[in-house]
Amino acid sequence: MSSSFPSAPVDALPVVVIAGRPNVGKSTIFNRLVGRRQALVADTPGVTRDRKEGQATVRGRAIRIIDTAGLEEAAPDTLYGRMRASSESAVAEADLVLFCIDARSGITPADEHFANWLRRQGRPVLLVANKAEGRQGAAAAMEAFSLGLGTPLAMSAEHGEGVADLMSEIVDRLPPTDLPPVKKVTRRSRREDAQAEGEEEDVRPPGPLRLAIVGRPNAGKSTLLNRLLGEERMITGPEPGLTRDSIAVMLHDDEGPIQLVDTAGLRRKARIDETLEKMSVSASIEALKMAEVVILVLDATLGVHEQDLQIARLIEREGRCCVLALNKWDAVEDRAATRQAIKDRIETSLAQMRGIPVVSFSAMTGAGINRLLPTVRRAYEVWNRRVPTGALNRWFEMMVERHPPPLVDGRRLKLRYITQAKARPPTFILFGTRTDQLPEDYQRYLVNGMRETFDLPGTPIRLLLRASSNPYAKG
Repeated sequence: MSSSFPSAPVDALPVVVIAGRPNVGKSTIFNRLVGRRQALVADTPGVTRDRKEGQATVRGRAIRIIDTAGLEEAAPDTLYGRMRASSESAVAEADLVLFCIDARSGITPADEHFANWLRRQGRPVLLVANKAEGRQGAAAAMEAFSLGLGTPLAMSAEHGEGVADLMSEIVDRLPPTDLPPVKKVTRRSRREDAQAEGEEEDVRPPGPLRLAIVGRPNAGKSTLLNRLLGEERMITGPEPGLTRDSIAVMLHDDEGPIQLVDTAGLRRKARIDETLEKMSVSASIEALKMAEVVILVLDATLGVHEQDLQIARLIEREGRCCVLALNKWDAVEDRAATRQAIKDRIETSLAQMRGIPVVSFSAMTGAGINRLLPTVRRAYEVWNRRVPTGALNRWFEMMVERHPPPLVDGRRLKLRYITQAKARPPTFILFGTRTDQLPEDYQRYLVNGMRETFDLPGTPIRLLLRASSNPYAKG
């Protein structure tokens, strides 16, 4: 069992949904099946709010697994009511439902209520008695026979007991398939294959474009994802910080598939106190690092906050390309003044990302949203761009002739040539004598010249300095 890139389209894979009341270990089971800690797990009930999807290969069978929020009775207009509606929507598309109970707690009225509800949905159900470690737990699991959902499968996801039996049961209960078994593909083997073929390590792995949505709390990230998908996939509302985990979903535009990741809001470290929120922030940063393009969502009615700039600098340091998304544009009164103020702040504070693409829209109404994904695709193309060596060095000679390197200790630095080492992001190596003494303002002069001449707006540019060896130096 391992996560992989299945040979079949994602939409064609069978769907396994994990459901049950809060705090019965659904996310721990999810992590066991996908083979990594993909979902947040804590001793706090109700950690999972949005549906979280993962792909796994179980006994050679590729499947989609969906972790859901805990099933609770609540009014539809409340947060818990919206969470339940999201879980019910996942169950409606399931090929198999894993209904989880806590064997240590015994059967509760909530378990009985939702077991009755599941029987009415007409979906295949596998009853899972989790937290059944040891002999006492296995005996307690037998109490679940009273739910009328068949023989309970006793397991302990936390301790890894019964996981193999669970995987076998899942494969046995799924509808048959004519697809061949999935070949496991790991990140390491792709890198080794690329090296064996003489390629660079920045070769793009197979799969969709990886796109992350980040920003401060309540900027409208989840509303944006719902708008792009055309469905209420993420739980939204007036409460800030609704999204706790990084949620990945698949989206298709005219140019192909996109793996879209919604993240929890990022706040200043000084304001992060609770362990759960620290875990949420860590998951958001990890999603940012794994992305190829990052959409930084700003609340246009509030302008550019210092925390927005800190997030943008993090994106630049990680070498991701960025699109600045000005949400809630419909609520801005003086749009010309607001746009100019944001532009001035960005040019002053984000000089290293000069020319960053900016899209204004309203995720709530959808106005202007059609410009976002084409802008993302253009930013991705720039991030992958390579400059021909001949054109690069002709430009370099012109730049040095126009503005020679400064004197250092009475001696002029000699810059010999430049080459592009890789893309993703565009990375260049400058060779010369005593390049370690090249002033930062001259490096910015070269980087800005490359950005303008070779049309590299907004993307991070790396300039690495290498000193030429001196054959007359004493060894």
